[in-house]
Amino acid sequence: MIGILRGSPFARRFGVNFIHRDHIMRNYLKFYINGQWVDPVDPSRTLDVINPATEASAGKISMGTAADVDRAVKAARAAFASYSQTSVADRVALLERIIAEYKNRMADMAAAITEEMGAPATLAQRAQAAMGIAHLQSALAVLKDYHFQEQRGTTMISKEPIGVCGLITPWNWPVNQIACKVAPALATGCTMVLKPSEIAPFSAVIWTEILHAAGVPAGVFNLVNGDGPTVGAAISSHPEVDMVSFTGSTRAGIEVARNAAPTVKRVHQELGGKSPNIILPDADFQKAVTAGVRAVMNNSGQSCNAPTRMLVPNSRMEEVLAIAKAAAEATTVGDPASGATIGPVVSEAQWKKIQSLIETGIKEGATVVAGGPGKPAGLETGYYVRPTVLGNVDNQKTVAREEIFGPVLVIIGYDTVEDAVRIANDTPYGLAAYVSGNDAEQVRQVAARLRAGQVNMNSSAPDMMAPFGGFKQSGNGREWGDHAFAEFLEVKAVLGWAPKQAA
Repeated sequence: MIGILRGSPFARRFGVNFIHRDHIMRNYLKFYINGQWVDPVDPSRTLDVINPATEASAGKISMGTAADVDRAVKAARAAFASYSQTSVADRVALLERIIAEYKNRMADMAAAITEEMGAPATLAQRAQAAMGIAHLQSALAVLKDYHFQEQRGTTMISKEPIGVCGLITPWNWPVNQIACKVAPALATGCTMVLKPSEIAPFSAVIWTEILHAAGVPAGVFNLVNGDGPTVGAAISSHPEVDMVSFTGSTRAGIEVARNAAPTVKRVHQELGGKSPNIILPDADFQKAVTAGVRAVMNNSGQSCNAPTRMLVPNSRMEEVLAIAKAAAEATTVGDPASGATIGPVVSEAQWKKIQSLIETGIKEGATVVAGGPGKPAGLETGYYVRPTVLGNVDNQKTVAREEIFGPVLVIIGYDTVEDAVRIANDTPYGLAAYVSGNDAEQVRQVAARLRAGQVNMNSSAPDMMAPFGGFKQSGNGREWGDHAFAEFLEVKAVLGWAPKQAA
């Protein structure tokens, strides 16, 4: 999901200190159901979790079944009767306790994220793990001032918790995606079952330990590990699940919606992207192009809102390519503990997909400006990708249409600003878009015409209260801040709440 966190000192902002912890083999073979760590129904089903920097097993998890999901859903359903009736003050106190426990476990969380998905240690600490506490604090701030009831004339309009929520999260920003679903679900009085990515499940276990230590009531939060076709499908199709919130690929999101359709449950989806980055003719090209390249390379390109299509004036193409080449070649790649800018991508399958798309781009006529196929020199072990920039790309080429999800930028030329807007919107996706230029009014006008759920002007810093979600095949619904609450609430109108006033 989330991408650009340029220069945001989240750790300092949220008052967190980091300490070193020695590596341990992680064997997480139990699920968290009804406030207890329990054995799976079928304990023979396990999966090795691979450290992408070493290609070796870092531990094992149990793989759940529909029967495990059913146990978790029943626990959540039983807990909903009481938790949905808790007061705002009770839920404020709960979030405050969770935040305190999270701060105590920040180092553990960051280490787990590095181990499970390869984030460099600094990124894991200052961005990946720090986003978890940022979402908790955002939900707390919203909850304190949120109006769950509004009287209109004689009618009372109430916003009530939707019920049992199925939460299915990805591996690329693992705790960020967990937190931005669980925090508003807890704040609004919902109960839930979480299925994190089986590729990166360690951070979810630590998250669960934090919630348990904070005193989340039994059954309110439940964790079942497993894969999408088994556990994910069981959650999205379960008749006692009232809504499902999914973050991942558009392909998988379609399957979630299909599975949910027979029970007519609410489906929230945050899906893929192929976000345009328009560099307007009057922009500071050195600054804007360099920032655009860095944004794509961040998190090894594994962010669905990354600005992976850079649109630049054809008249400045040679200059742009030179700047982009320098920025890409300045992006160091290496072991997550080495201080390198980026680490490996998450898995062998992901590495092969990225390589295949780079090679397809070259076959279709793209020019390798920087990087290219293969691993960086000296990094034969680990799923490392060369920071790659492809030039001579038009918007119909495969690399301009498909989400690569790696450190790969394509540069597309335009003749006029009108042309740039047309190219930017010519995509099945609409998660994010970016515009850079010196004329603030022109930047605003271009931003207003882009069909995307979030538009970033001139590399603005993240806003934790800004709604996040997409147009078109990038999904539906919104996360972050107060807009996230709406996904977990039903609206009830009670007529005749107040007597009519005499004429």
